[in-house]
Amino acid sequence: MDIMQDFAYKRIINEMSCLKWSDLTSEDMMAVAWGYYFFSIQFRENLEITREMHPADAKLQQLEQEECNTSNLSPWPGVAEPGEKMNHDEFMRRALALSPVPIERSVYLQSMGAAYLAVARATDPLSCALSIASYEDGGLESVFKAMLTFRHWDNASLRAFRHFLSEHVRFDSDPDQGHGALSRHMAPDDRVLGLWEAFRDILLRCAPALVN
Repeated sequence: MDIMQDFAYKRIINEMSCLKWSDLTSEDMMAVAWGYYFFSIQFRENLEITREMHPADAKLQQLEQEECNTSNLSPWPGVAEPGEKMNHDEFMRRALALSPVPIERSVYLQSMGAAYLAVARATDPLSCALSIASYEDGGLESVFKAMLTFRHWDNASLRAFRHFLSEHVRFDSDPDQGHGALSRHMAPDDRVLGLWEAFRDILLRCAPALVN
């Protein structure tokens, strides 16, 4: 089943993929990376919910092994030693620490993240579980490819973020062995719409230049 059919959440994916990624400044993209960091926390938490709901699902077990406590983003300078295992949100946390933003900016971005996580964590468990396939089977790949049209990866944090995005496109894109193949049997529908809207909104609040 192709999950990218005519559900409303597909419109959000398309909208996000058409934002002004190539026009952003480095400061803008740092804000995007911060917003994405909070999404990556939400992703891990939703995957944990999914695994609790389906403890015997071998495909989801494999997906968890490749997203959590994994070395598949290692090594990366200043972030991960060769063979070092970590959750992907921990990779993002360390990546952001390579190029700190001004304290007042950090306070704002963290407040946006806290508000986003509050919304995500209030979502019902089934919608959280269904979101995993909507992310892994085409949704994030489309958004990540759009993000990678950005042109100014000119600090250590942004280069680490580019590595993160590029590797996740690779993880997700194989139609038979990729992360989409491990999750598409979850068959998402518009119960995931609110989570996609929240993801879009945190990126726009962190980096208004995406639409301005």
